Amino acid sequence: MRETALTRDLGLDVPLICGPMYPCSNKELVAAVSAAGAIGVVQPLSMVFVYGDDFREGLRWIRQQTDKPIGMNVLIEKSSRVYEERMRQWVAIALEEGVRFFITSLGNPRWVVDTVRPHGGKVYHDVTERRWALKALEADVDGLICVNDQAGGHAGQRSARRLLADLKDLGKPLIAAGGAGDPESFKALLDLGYDGVQVGTRFIASEECGAHLDYKQAILAAQAEDIVMTDRLSGTPCAVIKTPSLDTRHLMTSAPERFLLKNRRTKYLMRTLYAMRSVWQLKQASNKGLSYRDVWQAGKSVAGIDAILPAGEIVRRFAAALER
Repeated sequence: MRETALTRDLGLDVPLICGPMYPCSNKELVAAVSAAGAIGVVQPLSMVFVYGDDFREGLRWIRQQTDKPIGMNVLIEKSSRVYEERMRQWVAIALEEGVRFFITSLGNPRWVVDTVRPHGGKVYHDVTERRWALKALEADVDGLICVNDQAGGHAGQRSARRLLADLKDLGKPLIAAGGAGDPESFKALLDLGYDGVQVGTRFIASEECGAHLDYKQAILAAQAEDIVMTDRLSGTPCAVIKTPSLDTRHLMTSAPERFLLKNRRTKYLMRTLYAMRSVWQLKQASNKGLSYRDVWQAGKSVAGIDAILPAGEIVRRFAAALER
C-alpha cells in the first residue's frame, strides 16, 4: 500500500480513517474497518447512548475482534462540567485499553494532548480553515483533519484543494475529510497531496453500521444536489439529506436564535440546549425509518455510493485503487 505520514504515525496498511459519526459509529463498524487495515474511530456518545454499550467493555469487544489500531473521538466543547468530566474519564479508559489515536473536535485540544502524549498517543484535530489550524498547532497537535465543503455533518466552507493550499506549509500530516465516496475520489485526494483521507458517509452504507436501513437506502438514492445545509441541529451549519420527511422551509435558525447563539452571554447556554436536542433527534432519526420527522447527516460523496457493502470490502476496494 501507499506509505504516508498517517500510515507511519499509526501503523496502518491503508491511509484511511473511518470518521467518528454520531449516531452511526457502532463497535462492529469500528472493528471491521480496523481489521481490514485502515482505522476505525470510536465515537463514545454513539457507543454508549445510542447502542447501549459500556465504554470499557465496548473497547474490549473491539479488541477481541482485532489487534489492529483503533482511535477515539474527543468532543471537547465545554457545554457542561459533567460532560467534560465524563469525556476525561473516557479518555483515561481508552488509554488503559490501549487506544493511542485521538481525533479532537469543537474546542481547545490542549488537555487531550497533555493527557495522551506521555502514553505515546497521537492527537489529530478537526479544522475547517487556517485560523483554527493555527489554534490547534498552539496546542501541539500531531496532525490536522481538514474538513472540506463536501463533508457530511458539520462541513467546512472550503474545497479540499483550497484547504490543502492553505495548510500545507504548517508541517503537519493533513487528512482530507469529505468527498470520498468511492475508490477513485479517495485516490484523487491522496494524489492531490493529502497524507490520508477520512471517510464517513460511505461507511454508513455498510453492512456493519447500525444505522436504519432506510438511512442507508437514502444514501444510495441521493445525489450531490440532494445534500442541504441546516443549522437547526446544533446551531452551526450541518449537511443533511433532503428527504420527503425533511421540512426544507425551516432549515435555518431565525434571526433571534442566531443572535442568542452568537451573543457572549447566551451562546454557551444555547449551544448546550441545541446539543441536548440534537443528540436525541439524531439518535431517533438513525434508529427509525422515513416515518420519523428528523434528518440524516451525509456528505456530497453520496454521488459515488451505489451499494451497501461490508466495511472490510470498502477498505479493500479503496486500497486497490492505489495500485491502479
